[in-house]
Amino acid sequence: MINKNIKSNFISGFLVFLIALPLCLGIAKASGFPPIAGIYTAVIGGLVVTFLSKAPLAIKGPAAGLIAIAIGAVEELGGDDPILGYKLTLAVIVISGLLQIAMGFAKFGKMGDMFPISVIRGMLAAIGVIIISKQIHVIFGVVPQAKSPWGLLAEIPHSILNLNPKVAVIGVLSLALLFVHPLIKNKTVNKLPAPLLILLLAIPLGFVFNLSNAHSYTLGSIDFDISPSQYLVVLPENFFSGITFPDFSQLLSYTSIKYIIMFAMVGSIESVLSAKAIDALDPNDRVTNLNKDLVAVGIGNTIAGMIGGLPMISEIVRSSANINAGAKGRMSNFYHGLFLFLFVLLAAAVIKTIPNAALAAMLVFTGLKLASPQEFIKIKNVGFDQLLQFLTTLIVTLWTDLLVGVAAGIALKIVIELVQGVKLNEMFQLNTQVSASKDGLVIKFSGIASFINYLKFKSLIDAQPKNQKIILDFSDCFFIDHTFLNNINNIQNKFTKEGGELIKVGFEKHHFQSQHHLSSRRLVTNPLQENTPEELTKRAQSIKEFAESHDLDFEANLSPSFVRPYLSAFSILSRLRRANNFILGTREHYSFMIFDITYVKADDFSTETTTATIALVFNIAKGGIPDFYTQDKSNFSNLKTKYDMDLMEKSNLTPFNIYGNNEELIDTFFTSDIISLIAEQPYRIECKRREMLIHKEWGLLSEGKSMEYMLSFVDNLGNEVVKKRFEEAQV
Repeated sequence: MINKNIKSNFISGFLVFLIALPLCLGIAKASGFPPIAGIYTAVIGGLVVTFLSKAPLAIKGPAAGLIAIAIGAVEELGGDDPILGYKLTLAVIVISGLLQIAMGFAKFGKMGDMFPISVIRGMLAAIGVIIISKQIHVIFGVVPQAKSPWGLLAEIPHSILNLNPKVAVIGVLSLALLFVHPLIKNKTVNKLPAPLLILLLAIPLGFVFNLSNAHSYTLGSIDFDISPSQYLVVLPENFFSGITFPDFSQLLSYTSIKYIIMFAMVGSIESVLSAKAIDALDPNDRVTNLNKDLVAVGIGNTIAGMIGGLPMISEIVRSSANINAGAKGRMSNFYHGLFLFLFVLLAAAVIKTIPNAALAAMLVFTGLKLASPQEFIKIKNVGFDQLLQFLTTLIVTLWTDLLVGVAAGIALKIVIELVQGVKLNEMFQLNTQVSASKDGLVIKFSGIASFINYLKFKSLIDAQPKNQKIILDFSDCFFIDHTFLNNINNIQNKFTKEGGELIKVGFEKHHFQSQHHLSSRRLVTNPLQENTPEELTKRAQSIKEFAESHDLDFEANLSPSFVRPYLSAFSILSRLRRANNFILGTREHYSFMIFDITYVKADDFSTETTTATIALVFNIAKGGIPDFYTQDKSNFSNLKTKYDMDLMEKSNLTPFNIYGNNEELIDTFFTSDIISLIAEQPYRIECKRREMLIHKEWGLLSEGKSMEYMLSFVDNLGNEVVKKRFEEAQV
């Protein structure tokens, strides 16, 4: 097992290194730092912080989320002297690292839970817009005149009209490849990380366009210049000659103090939220000590600042890739840092051939994900109040800076709650009454349940054993905000994993801000404003009619205690938030249910939820049904090591991959009929303890034909499995 873990960590560390190399270079350049600075940070994060944090699967390194702060610090502190600004910013990073260490010892690891979610989302969206506004011009090979995000955005048309064709070809093709990469069906190409594909495209184009030699060329009647120092990555003569020491001369200035706070606050929030999201992806359900991790990150940042590096966090994208590649423990982070160190030490010449336009394309793509229109839609669906907070944080940040933007978002949230009748002093009080009942422990709320007093509730709930049933009664609670409800949903993970149950009740007389199940809500006495939960939604009514037309039972909602035993073997249970719209059926030799679930997205900060339709086939006659899961051969990006299973040789004979542990049982189970049935439909199957979970790439099925196809597949698969059981019994 030890040798297997070493091999898995070594391979995953190498794959993450391939992704991290261009990202570290690009983030450093976008931050106003020398490209080598990003490598210094990742090397320290791998070779040093690995042994301090003990975070099982987190990759430490520079993050795009801190670009806006870093470039702002360099420009404000240095003025017209970017080298001076760089050195002064290093001093800021050193002190912010020390501040993070103090925050970790003061147990500030829980701080990510106390910030309003919509404000955090607005902050990240603003960072995305800032990244796009600065890097889009690099894609076109143009140096913009503006400095502010609004000015840079307004200057985009000018950059397009004055683009450098050779540079723009590389930048635009790189950006296009990032968009089409998930759509590529070729299994060999799809297995390659997108950043690596970008380098394989951009570096040869750089040679074709002779970017390594200064020259001029004419296209049409327009002359263009190529300067290697502008369009290619510039590195020092060797790894160690790039080390730069901080300048502490302006440490007590207002600007330095402002950026110390921003680096410490935003970096800590991002790192904590990322660490929690990574824990949610861990197939072994390990939990990071967030306070110890914050101390480790602070130490890493202090060291990085002392030698010329960027600040680091637990980086979610690289960590997700690490888990997908099969990492088993923290040494994968060490190997990723080691590979970066050796590559820069021995193959720096290769790095110097990377076009800056390709790195800018990766960052623009990252910015587009942070500021995606889908983010606006998601926030709007939670409630108009959340959208206002989101937009306020976004716009104020773009006009001023992150610190002011976050403060404005929080201030608006407080004002919105005051307008709804909440008293300011009540926001800081948590009124609860704990009692025992025949159904379990009851925590009854009154007054306000807000992001401000959430940590008091968390201390209360953390003191309770997680293997029991706890009922949270909000019937007398005047106001409950979105952040409070969302954090409760996250706590439900711990109860579910340890066999307990955490249930929210008492919302019958509350007015919801939207139909979202986590929207803010206020207690009302006007019956016309009260919600009517017994009234079916349009989707529920349609599914009910579908079930009745097929002589099946329908239940709009069932207790979590009903669902848990059936999902207990599957990894989705740890991220499940609720289930509804149940179609229930019983056949002669098996039973099934088809229903909607709301679950936490694995690639997010463990706060954003999404919905899917799944089917469960259970009560199958005992027999040789192996544990396994199927996977589309072209879908490497979604191949998560949710279960400790290996690729079976049977996959060589099937149009889909089969993962399992029992080769002999897999061979006998997957008959030609079962293989054909699975191959003809777009469903994926997870089988554990003779129960089969079926889904369509975790998507939500529409009512009508899609539901009809799912039901048909469930019946056909159930019949084939039962048929095989009877054939075995007769032998």
